[in-house]
Amino acid sequence: MQANKPTIVVDGDACPVKTEIAQVARAHETPVLMVSSYDHRLEAQPGVRVVQVDSSNQSVDLYIVNHIVRGDIVITQDFGLACIAIGKGAVVLSNRGETYSDANIDYLMERRHESAKKRRGGGKTKGPKAMNQDDRDRFQQKLTKVLRNLQEKEDI
Repeated sequence: MQANKPTIVVDGDACPVKTEIAQVARAHETPVLMVSSYDHRLEAQPGVRVVQVDSSNQSVDLYIVNHIVRGDIVITQDFGLACIAIGKGAVVLSNRGETYSDANIDYLMERRHESAKKRRGGGKTKGPKAMNQDDRDRFQQKLTKVLRNLQEKEDI
């Protein structure tokens, strides 16, 4: 979003680690942009800008894709959005701290496709397990590591 400093861009509709993102971002003086539909109420806070878009399908994803730049950090659970963000040169993390990259996104997209086929055929698939404090801590550690690595690259 900014020419020299990355922005943390959050797919905010179903993100369970908004508080953790804001805390880490403040500690590293990194701006945050949280994007959600009007169906979800988000509050702006210091260092966190909130943008709300209409609630039509994919509006949040389209806004994010149209506003990220190389080097931004995108937080999302959506493999499709992750795939496009990787292509635009963003660092992409899940809300559990998993890094989405060229090395794993094809597998994740294929797994999503197979699960959707199974559900269309009447089958059942498991959703993700509930977030716990260990997941939140792991996410915070990963985001901190990403920001430190980006900061070290700037210092070179």
